[in-house]
Amino acid sequence: MPLDKATVANIAHLARLRLEDAELEALSGELSNILTWIEQLDEVDTKDVAPMASVADMTLRWRADVVDDGGIADKVVANAPEGRENFFAVPKVVE
Repeated sequence: MPLDKATVANIAHLARLRLEDAELEALSGELSNILTWIEQLDEVDTKDVAPMASVADMTLRWRADVVDDGGIADKVVANAPEGRENFFAVPKVVE
């Protein structure tokens, strides 16, 4: 599917890219090649292929869902400009 310069200019405008005319010509060829490659992928029969999130067959390890403070509250609050009793102290913004 070849793209003309006007279509590439419109895509560049939507992507908020400022391109010169010479760049539009080169980009038109590159985008056309990409779309041709994607069209080739459309020809592959994937009807019997199960969807997957990873190419490696794996199962996730489960862990107990335990709520804790991490045991390092004093180290975390040490990064704050001001801290009180293991909490970040911030100025009051609502009256």
